[in-house]
Amino acid sequence: MADGPRYVRHRSGSSQAGRAAALGGVAVAVVALAAIAWGFSVALGGEEEAAPTTAPATVPQKPVLKVVFPEGFTRAEMAKRIVAVNKIAKDKRKITSKLSPLTYLRATRRGPVPEDFSDKKLPHLEGFLFPATYEFTEDTTSRPLVRKQLDAFARAWEQVDLKYAKSKNLSAYEVLIIASMVEEEVLVPRERELVAAVIYNRLRVGLPLGIDATIRYGLDIPPTKAIRQSELESDTPYNTRKFQGLPPTPISNPGLASIQAAAHPAMTDYLYFIRKPDCKSHFFTASEDEFFNFPRGGLTC
Repeated sequence: MADGPRYVRHRSGSSQAGRAAALGGVAVAVVALAAIAWGFSVALGGEEEAAPTTAPATVPQKPVLKVVFPEGFTRAEMAKRIVAVNKIAKDKRKITSKLSPLTYLRATRRGPVPEDFSDKKLPHLEGFLFPATYEFTEDTTSRPLVRKQLDAFARAWEQVDLKYAKSKNLSAYEVLIIASMVEEEVLVPRERELVAAVIYNRLRVGLPLGIDATIRYGLDIPPTKAIRQSELESDTPYNTRKFQGLPPTPISNPGLASIQAAAHPAMTDYLYFIRKPDCKSHFFTASEDEFFNFPRGGLTC
């Protein structure tokens, strides 16, 4: 341990005059030293000035842009949305984005998916591109954007319980395919589990699913165009009117609500559904006669 401060004690016999003289001598010495120091400074070229202090330079933040991918969009529709967002960014904010539809489609061919799908050879990432609003800057490229979508899908998939689906001999990928069909068919949220139930029941009894959205996907028929009879009879593996079972891949990118419905369908014996004339809700039935006798006004929606 270091010694503490030392105090000098003056002898009691010292006079006031002596102390004053001593202090005076010290003052003279200090003044003399200050004068020498000033002279030395002048000899070196003047008094030294303190270096000015400056704030560190800050890099300006680049503007944040947003792209919205709605539930039920396909890879192709997401690529088209990128074209639209790029145009808005350029026209409204004078920003040129590095995203492009071609690089987006390339980036969505392969990518990391949850372990439940590791045994499946995927032709592309349709179904895994989670629909949401994503932020990006002018420097963001397609691959990081796709990675954000896949990460969002993985987080959502962690919330899905596959016990019931597995008891019906359905794999995780088949549940995702069902979810994509539910997403395409349903406009009224409460009907998600009912449409999923019809799909489960028709698979169980061996009936073709008869979902025209799969034909549209397989033949790239826009929703604004009517399906021709020749297309209904086509041999595309997505023709669920002609072939039993599920289509080979998801037909859209579903949100979590449709995925949950596909994993937990309603407990019902419905085998049929048809759009009502309100162009939103469906009529559900287990009876073939009721299905064929129901008014077809909703088919023109």
